[in-house]
Amino acid sequence: MWDFSTEPEFQEKLDWMARFVREECEPLDLLFPHGGDPYDVRNTMSRAILKPLQEQVRAQGLWACHLGPELGGQGFGQLKLALMNEILGRSYWAPTVFGTAAPDTGNAEILAMFGTEEQKKRYLQPLLDGEIVSSFSMTEPQAGADPKEFVCSATRDGDEWVIDGEKWFSSNARYAEFLIVMAVTDPDAAPHRRMSMLVVPTDTPGVEILRNVGTINERDELDEGIHGYLRYNQVRVPLDAMLGEPGDGFKVAQARLGGGRVHHAMRVVGKCQRAFDMMCERALSRRTQGKLLAEHQFVQGFIADSAIQLEMYRLLVLKTAWIIDHEPHGAARKHIAMCKVALTEVQHDILQRALHLHGSLGVTHETPLGEWWAGEPHLGLADGPTEVHKVTVSKQVLKGYQPAPGLFPTEHIPTRRAAARAKYASVLEGR
Repeated sequence: MWDFSTEPEFQEKLDWMARFVREECEPLDLLFPHGGDPYDVRNTMSRAILKPLQEQVRAQGLWACHLGPELGGQGFGQLKLALMNEILGRSYWAPTVFGTAAPDTGNAEILAMFGTEEQKKRYLQPLLDGEIVSSFSMTEPQAGADPKEFVCSATRDGDEWVIDGEKWFSSNARYAEFLIVMAVTDPDAAPHRRMSMLVVPTDTPGVEILRNVGTINERDELDEGIHGYLRYNQVRVPLDAMLGEPGDGFKVAQARLGGGRVHHAMRVVGKCQRAFDMMCERALSRRTQGKLLAEHQFVQGFIADSAIQLEMYRLLVLKTAWIIDHEPHGAARKHIAMCKVALTEVQHDILQRALHLHGSLGVTHETPLGEWWAGEPHLGLADGPTEVHKVTVSKQVLKGYQPAPGLFPTEHIPTRRAAARAKYASVLEGR
C-alpha cells in the first residue's frame, strides 16, 4: 500500500534534528565557512565546538545512520535517510556533525565491504568515529570521469603494487589520512575489468599534491582549494592494499557511487527548501510599486513554480529511496539516475528565483544564496555528468518497450479501427 505518513516516534527524531541543525549546525557554517573547514581535523578551534555536538547526536542515536548496525549505525533504510538528509542538506556542516559527510560515507562503505581486517582497524573505525577524513581519487586530468580513458596504473612488483600517474579533483586530499585510488592493473582487459582499487596512506613516499584546485567559490590566492591535483610517482603499497580482487575497481566504484548520488539528491531537497523559505519570507517582507512582492503575479509565479517543482522532485527522491529499501539490489538504477539529472535543474531554478527576488542583496555574501547558486554547476558534474545519467535513464526506460509489430505504429488509428470493427462486427452489422 502507499503511505505518506511518518511514525510519530521517528517524527520526534526529525523534529529534534530540525531544531539542532538550525540552532547548532548553521552557526558553524557562519563561523567556519570555507569549503575545507569541516574536513580539517587539525583545526583545534572548530573541533572544540564540533566534538560536543557530535556527542549530542550520538546520544540521540542519530550518528552515522547511513550504516548498518554492525558498523555502529542504526540501519534505518533509505526512506528514513531521505527524510533525515533533507534536514542535513540545509547546512554545510551538518553532515560532518552527524557523521555522514562525503566522500567519507562512501569510502567507509567500500572499506566495510571489501577491506581487510587490518584496513578496517587502521582506517574504517577512525573514519566512523570522525577522527580522520579520506579522499576518493578516481578522475584524471585527461579523462575526467570516463574510466575507459584512465591511464594511472598499478603494476605488480614482487609483493608490492607500484602506482604511477596523475589524478584530478581528489576531494579533501590535503586533509585526508588515506586515499582510495582507482588504477589500471590490466590495460588489455574488458573496460569493466581494467581497473582496481587500492588504499594508499597520504604520507606514502611518492604521493605528491601538485596543487589544491579552487572551485568557483574558492580563491586560489588564499589557497582555499580542497580538490587535489595529485601525482602518484612510483608509489609503493603492499599487495593487501587492494580492495577486492584485481579487476574489481569498477564494481567497487559502483558500490559507493549509487548511494552517494541518491544522498546528494536527498540533501538538495533540504537546500532547495531553505532557499524556498527565504523566497517566501522575502515576498512577504518587501514592497515595490505600491504593494508587497507577494501581490505581484510574477512573484506568485516564482513561488508556485518553485513549490510544484520541489514537491515533484522530493517525491521522486522518496520513491527512489523506497525502491532501494524494498526491491532487489540494482532495481533503483533508473530512479537514481533520474534523481541525479533532476537535482541540477531543480536546484538551479529554485536558487535562481530566490536570489532574483532578493535583488542586489541576493548577489552579495550577506545571504547564502549567491554562494549556493555559484556552486550549482558542481553538482551537475559530481558523481558523473548529467548527460551520462540521461543516457542511463533512456536505456533503462527503453528496456520496457518493443518496436512496432508491423508497418504502422500500435496507435495507428486505421489499423485499430479495423480491429475494433472486426471485434464488434456482429453488433455493427445488426446481427
